[in-house]
Amino acid sequence: MAAGDKQTAHRPGAFKQSNKPHKTGRHRGRGAQDRENKGRVSAKVISKRLRKDLSKLDRRNKSNQIRRQRKEAVLTEKRNLGSKDGPPHLVVVLPLHAGISTSNLLKLVQINEGDVVHEDNQKSGMFSLVCPKLKQRWCFIQANRDDLHSVLDLAKVADTLLFVLDPQEGWDSYGDYCLSCLFAQGLPSYVLATQGMSDLPIKRRTDVKKQLSKIAEKRFPDAKLFHLDTAQEAAVVLRQMAIQKQRHLAFRNRRSYLLAQKADFVSSDDTGLVGTLKVSGYVRGQQLNVNRLLHIVGFGDFQMSQIDAPPDPYPLNPRIHKTKTKKGQDADMEDNADVNSNEMEEDVKVLMKVDSTVQESLQSEVIPDPMEGEQTWPTEEELKEAEDSLKANTKIVKKVPKGTSAYQAAWILDDEEDRGDDESEDYDDDDDMEGAQADAMDEDLSEDEDESGNEEPEESETLTIPDSTRDDKYDENLDEEEENQMLERYKLERQDELFPDEVDTPRNQPARIRFQKYRGLKSFRTSPWDSKENLPRDYARIFQFHDFFRTRKRVFRDLEDENEGAMVGWYVTVHISGVPVSVMEQFAQGGPLVLCSLLPHEQKMSVINMVGRRYQGNSEPIKAKEELIFHCGFRRFRASPLFSQHTSADKHKSERFMRSDTSVVVTVYAPILFPPASVLMFKQRNNGMHDLVATGSVLSVDPDRIIIKRIVLSGHPFKILTRTAVVRYMFFNREDILWFKPVELRTKWGRRGHIKEPLGTHGHMKCLFDGQLKSQDTVLMNLYKRVYPKWNYDPYVATPVAWVKNENTVDPSEVEMD
Repeated sequence: MAAGDKQTAHRPGAFKQSNKPHKTGRHRGRGAQDRENKGRVSAKVISKRLRKDLSKLDRRNKSNQIRRQRKEAVLTEKRNLGSKDGPPHLVVVLPLHAGISTSNLLKLVQINEGDVVHEDNQKSGMFSLVCPKLKQRWCFIQANRDDLHSVLDLAKVADTLLFVLDPQEGWDSYGDYCLSCLFAQGLPSYVLATQGMSDLPIKRRTDVKKQLSKIAEKRFPDAKLFHLDTAQEAAVVLRQMAIQKQRHLAFRNRRSYLLAQKADFVSSDDTGLVGTLKVSGYVRGQQLNVNRLLHIVGFGDFQMSQIDAPPDPYPLNPRIHKTKTKKGQDADMEDNADVNSNEMEEDVKVLMKVDSTVQESLQSEVIPDPMEGEQTWPTEEELKEAEDSLKANTKIVKKVPKGTSAYQAAWILDDEEDRGDDESEDYDDDDDMEGAQADAMDEDLSEDEDESGNEEPEESETLTIPDSTRDDKYDENLDEEEENQMLERYKLERQDELFPDEVDTPRNQPARIRFQKYRGLKSFRTSPWDSKENLPRDYARIFQFHDFFRTRKRVFRDLEDENEGAMVGWYVTVHISGVPVSVMEQFAQGGPLVLCSLLPHEQKMSVINMVGRRYQGNSEPIKAKEELIFHCGFRRFRASPLFSQHTSADKHKSERFMRSDTSVVVTVYAPILFPPASVLMFKQRNNGMHDLVATGSVLSVDPDRIIIKRIVLSGHPFKILTRTAVVRYMFFNREDILWFKPVELRTKWGRRGHIKEPLGTHGHMKCLFDGQLKSQDTVLMNLYKRVYPKWNYDPYVATPVAWVKNENTVDPSEVEMD
C-alpha cells in the first residue's frame, strides 16, 4: 500500500453469513454438571460405565463364566435326580393304545443283574428300582389310561413319561386325546418306546419302523423311538431317561410337591369321617415348610401339624452287616430281627412341628359385616342442618285433583315413580333373542325340509355294515332329551352369530322396567365406567390386591430366600389335619395321591381371569355360566365361568358363547393362583364322562376387570325423508321412547342419529340421522350393563366314568357336530 493511500475498513456485503448465537442459558454442559454434582454419581451410571468400559477380553470372560454357570446348574440338576442326594427318578408308564400290555415291559426293567426291586403299592402298580451300577434310583408307576384325571395328576409330578406305542398303529384315538390333554397341561421329559417289534417277520420290520416313525413325527418331531423286547434294550431306555435333559413345568417349579408312597389314616372323632392323614414320600420341587398350607389334588386345602424324617426305605448304598450263623441260632436271629425293627421305628425323627403364631390360616373368604357402611343415628346438629335445607328448598309443583290439600298432595306420586327396582340380578340371563329373527330362521328351516322331502331318492347300492353302526342298535343309545337340548343350543349359537346381542323388546312389559339395569354409552371404548359401582354381595367375600403383579414378584423373591423346611430329596412323613376319610379310600383303591404346598395368599378366594381357546376336537356349544371342570395348575374344581373378549381396553364385552375362532377370557370365582399355570376345561356329560372343551393359561387375578353385557334393540324405518325417518317396532309405547331418548342410535349401514320425538302412542318415533337411510337398513340401539360370574365353586371333583372303547360309547375325539 502506498504511503499516500488512506486505510479503509472492510465493510460486509448484503450476502454476509450470520450464524445463530450460542444459547448458554437453556442447558448445562457436561463440565457444569460435573462441577455441580461434586463427584456424586448415581448407581445406574456406575453400572453403565463399568459395562461400557469393559475390554473385549473381559467381556468374553464374563460371557464364558455365565455359560459355565448355566451348564453346571443343568448338570447338577441331572446328577441329583435319582442319586443319593435327590429323590428317585419318577417314571410314569402310559400305554397309548388299548391293545398294549405293560406287564411284560415292567418285568424287563426289573430283571437287570444287581438291581434291587421294592414293591410299594400293588394296586397302583408302583414299585421302586435301585440300580447300583448306574448309581440311580427309580420309581415306576403305571398310569390307568381309562382314568384321565389320574393320568393328568401323575403327569404333574412325573420326571419322565414313558409312552408305549403299538408297533402297527402307534396310538389309538383315545391315546391321541390323552396326548392333547397332556400337551395342553404341560409335558415333562418323555421317552417313546414300542414293544412287540421282534414278533414281526424280519422283512416287514423295516417298513413298520418307517411307518411308526412317520406317525410319531406328528406329535414328537425330534423324538427317538426305542424298542423294549429284551433286557438289554430296557437298560438302554433306562440310560436314556437318566442322561436326557429335564423339561421344566412352570407351575410346579416354585412349589414343593410329592407323590404319596405310603399313607395311613387316624380318625380324630367317633364317626371316623375326619382325621389325620400321614403321607410318606419324597419332597420335590422346593423345600416343604410345615407352616404352609397343603393342597390335596381333588380334595381341597389342609393344614400340616408335623413333618417326620423316617429313614430312607430305598437307599442307594445300603449298609449290609453279614453275620455268621450256625444251626442252632435261628431263634436268636428272629429276636435280633425284632430288635432291628424296633430300632427302625425309633429312628423316626420329628423334623418340624407347626408354629401356631406363624402358620397360615385356612380362611378363604372374608366374613362380610352387614352393618358396615350403615349410617349411625344423626346428631342434633345434623337434624338441624336437615331442617334448614328442607326450608331452603323450593316448592314442587304437581298436578293434583281439585280440592286437595298440601298434606295430601305430598303423598301423591308422579307417574311411574312408585315402580320398584325389585328385578332379580339374573333376570337378563335368559335373553335368548326370540322374535322375528328366530321365526324367520324356523321358516327357512321348514322350507328346506319340505324341499328335501320332495326330492326323488338317489340311486343306492348294497353295502355290508358292521354291527356297531346298524340302525336297530343305534337308537338304543340315543338320549332324545339330550338331543333336543343340544338342538336348542345350536339354534341359540347360530342366532347369536347372525344377530349378535339382538333382543326383542317385550310387549307385555314396559322397556324402561325390563331394561332398567342397562345404560347407554356414547363410546364403548372411551366412556368412563366406575369399577366400584353397584358391586354384588359376593364381592364382599373375596380378597383383592392393590397391585397383583407386584405382590407376585415379592412372593417369588421371598421364596428364593426361604431356607426353612424339608429339603428336596428327603423322604418325609407329613401329618395333615382335618382330612376326610374319602382321601384314604381313594388311595387304598389304587388312585394316585398328589400333594402340593401353597404359596402365600393362594388359599384365598378372588376373581381369576384365564385366557382360553376352544379345543379343536370338540364343537359342542359352550354357553356362559355353564358348569365346567377346571384343571388349573395343581387345582381341580368346578365353576360357572363368564366369557369376555381378550382386549387391552378398560372395558371388555361379554360373550354369550365361547367362540371357536378366537381366544376369550374366562372369569370365575376361585382361589388365588400366581401365574404361570396351565388351564384345562372339561364338560361333564350326562353319563359321567368328561370331554375337553378348551385349553389356556392363567392371565391375572383382578376383580376390577369390567365385563360388560351388551344388548341391541332393533327397529325398522317406516317413512324415510332426507335426514329424518319414522322408526317403529323398537318400542311400543310413548313413555319408553321418552325414557330412552338420550341414547344414541346407529344403523347396520353405518349411520348415526338420535330420537327427536315420539309420534302417537304406539311406539312410532321420529329420528334424525347424519344422512339418508336406505329402505333395507335397520336402526339399532346399544344398551350395556356389568355382569359378574356365579359363585358355585366346588373343590371336590369325583373321578369320571372310565372311557372304554366299545359299541356303546363314543370316542370324544371322533365326535362331530353338524
